[in-house]
Amino acid sequence: MKYTPHTPADIEAALKVIGQPTVDDLFNDIPQGLRDPNLDLPGGLDETQLLAHMKALAARNSVDYPSFLGGGSRRHYVPSAVNALTFQSAFVTAYTPYQPEVSQGLLQGMFEYQSMMAELTGLDVSNSSLYDGATAVAEAALLAMRATGRERLIVSRGVHPDSRGTLHTFLKALGAPIDTLALHDGRTAAGSVPADTAAVVVQNPNHLGFLEDMRAAAEAAHAVGALLIAVVDPFTLALLATPGEYGADIAVGDGQPLGNDQAFGGPTFGFMVVREALLRQIPGRLVGQTVDAQGRRGFVLTLQAREQHIRRAKAKSNICSNHALMALQGAIHLAALGPSGLREAATVAVSRAHKMAGVLAEAGLQPVAKGRFFNEVTVRLPIPAVELRARLAAHGIHGCVPIGSEYALGPAGLFAATELTAPADLSALQGALREVLA
Repeated sequence: MKYTPHTPADIEAALKVIGQPTVDDLFNDIPQGLRDPNLDLPGGLDETQLLAHMKALAARNSVDYPSFLGGGSRRHYVPSAVNALTFQSAFVTAYTPYQPEVSQGLLQGMFEYQSMMAELTGLDVSNSSLYDGATAVAEAALLAMRATGRERLIVSRGVHPDSRGTLHTFLKALGAPIDTLALHDGRTAAGSVPADTAAVVVQNPNHLGFLEDMRAAAEAAHAVGALLIAVVDPFTLALLATPGEYGADIAVGDGQPLGNDQAFGGPTFGFMVVREALLRQIPGRLVGQTVDAQGRRGFVLTLQAREQHIRRAKAKSNICSNHALMALQGAIHLAALGPSGLREAATVAVSRAHKMAGVLAEAGLQPVAKGRFFNEVTVRLPIPAVELRARLAAHGIHGCVPIGSEYALGPAGLFAATELTAPADLSALQGALREVLA
């Protein structure tokens, strides 16, 4: 089967323009052994055999064990109404709502999502979501560079390593300098912010689980005319000060805690909320509320700062699609719980996390610092984190996210608890630790 409409003459003309003799020469940078490897694949299966094979693979997943995994993805309570409403065919099969007259339901869902995220973060304007938390951090950095006309980024080491890695990937082609702020006692160390800084990026709670002094970070950034990008967990904003309250200019993060199952790594959605002064720099799309010719309430795509809609040189990003279905799950989740329900869930999670910390301390696993934490905490370990995680799994416990060597903590691991962490789970963790560390 041919996958392109190009004739041999078309291909020959194109190769002549770029100065390559054959199409294969375009792939010279790829080692020969990787270009067309021999794939040792089994023979095909009929439908019955394939279903049986897939069920056998799925049965190997251990999904019902007590889970203390965190570090960017956690188990949270998801009301049954969330999936029941999200996966209506009108939402699941919808694509970009280019025609507002036939997309009112999807547009209203996005509008409600934006409204809820603005209220949750205490900032003015939310876009209609992004791919994930890591790319949201990178998009926020690019926004700050456009808004300030500067290039330098100051990034706390407390920002999730995946987000920092994505940020470096995005900015590598621009040659933008990125300075990393070290952690001291589990929190971002105070330091001077150079005058050419576009933004300071701090995560709260940080990757080790500890709470940062976000107001001090905002003051340090604003003192030199830089922006503060707050990387936040939306679940924690039910109890913690919002980015708007401590002076952040941009709030970004991953929406997984809002109605999205862990699903073995995704998909989830990223969010971005900004001060009104940055409205014109926001990437992606914005849904607005209006009225039609008869004065009836309606919704439209108000801002589309993407390369499909405006000249590429003026586009704020090249986001072609986003995870709007996952964002819709987040909106329905927030609506189902309401402010008091979200606050109650967060309160229970904090309580269970501190009880978990007590269980860890009893087993000799002390926090790496004395700072306050929310529902995740990093502890020192007597054995490598990967080994402890494997031993716990053998006892029916999922737990212990390894902390990288860049933090210079020695063997250390992250444990998390949520509102779904039952007292029986804590007892199981206590017994398992007693066995595996004996």
